[in-house]
Amino acid sequence: MNLRERFTKGCLQFADNHQLIEDLWAELEKKYTEKGRHYHNLAHLESMFAELDTVKDKIADFSTVSFSVFYHDAVYDATSKKNEEKSAEMAVLRLDKLGLSPNVLQKVSDQILSTKAHHESVDRDTDYLLDADLSVLGKSFETYMEYTKKIRKEYSIYPDFMYKPGRKKVLQHFLELKSIFKTNEFRDRYEVTARENIRGEIESL
Repeated sequence: MNLRERFTKGCLQFADNHQLIEDLWAELEKKYTEKGRHYHNLAHLESMFAELDTVKDKIADFSTVSFSVFYHDAVYDATSKKNEEKSAEMAVLRLDKLGLSPNVLQKVSDQILSTKAHHESVDRDTDYLLDADLSVLGKSFETYMEYTKKIRKEYSIYPDFMYKPGRKKVLQHFLELKSIFKTNEFRDRYEVTARENIRGEIESL
């Protein structure tokens, strides 16, 4: 199932307004294909869903998590510190049109905001979302380095003397976490390699 089909199917659970659903998808597609999106694009969403599909039976509300995936990077500006807040706000405004309940809208908003600091959540579904978002950290070193190059391109507005200290700070934050991954499945799969990859990148900066 491609992203458009997945999004449409998810929306149809709440509203039978095909034009509205098409408009919402068109907006998302435009956002995720903006110039300058080298990593935070549609391929990132596809990768997250591929990860989440492997633990679907462990996720209590896959529908809500799916909406959070679709909107979590909808607003992405490398110069802004408010991307998550703006993405969460956009998600609530758009999904409200589909008739999602206030509780679900709040949950989507909370899940998107949780991707800002990636701290462990009291909500297990949120932990799966966070782990899928960070799964690239635990891939092969070649895949990981490809990811770091794409991130660097997204921050190309900043010269090395500004970018490198900021990047190191982000990486150090992950290493200082008791565990980068919050769920057993992702921890077992990616934790050791992720730490090796991050240390390798820090050394290269």
